[in-house]
Amino acid sequence: MPHVESGMKVGLFGGSFNPPHEGHALVADTALRKLGLDQLWWIVTPGNPLKNHNDLAPLAERIALSEKIAPNPRIKVTAFEQALGQSYTARTLEIVRARNRDVRFVWVMGADNLKNFHRWQNWRKIVSTFPIAVVDRPGSTLAYLSSRMARTFDYARIDEDDALSLAFHAAPAWTFIHGPRSPLSSTALRSTAPRVSSDAQRSL
Repeated sequence: MPHVESGMKVGLFGGSFNPPHEGHALVADTALRKLGLDQLWWIVTPGNPLKNHNDLAPLAERIALSEKIAPNPRIKVTAFEQALGQSYTARTLEIVRARNRDVRFVWVMGADNLKNFHRWQNWRKIVSTFPIAVVDRPGSTLAYLSSRMARTFDYARIDEDDALSLAFHAAPAWTFIHGPRSPLSSTALRSTAPRVSSDAQRSL
């Protein structure tokens, strides 16, 4: 895990990033700014358990591309879940909390993930571990209102104007953040562009 100091506010932004794109970078930058984060961990997962892995690029390739698209020094690209030998978010957050007791963490996610969030393993536990910042994504501004997570935890929603204090709220607590949006998606990019080989990636 990246190095952190006691009292820091740190965002956790996980995904397969297959491939990473400008939309991901916008979510990360928006979270850094609106939440007043000291760091954001860009967590490249071994693979999303809910997705087909047949077209999943090698982990090293996805890490390298993420570092290229997110050069902000406050964004720490990491793949520590690989060392943990698992890729379930609930367990990852549990381990992160146990190893960093004096750090204020916020789980950061794009609004497009809310539709199926209730299908994630132990999703209620995720919501109850750290505060959550849901960042707007194209086509998701209104859809999030009808998601099971939003309806179930409506009572725990924090006004966007108070986003700077979100890290100090006890979970469950979440907010919806508006900001610049990119129409790019990893699925669309995979369908229109050839995969970058590992040898070619090393030359970037």
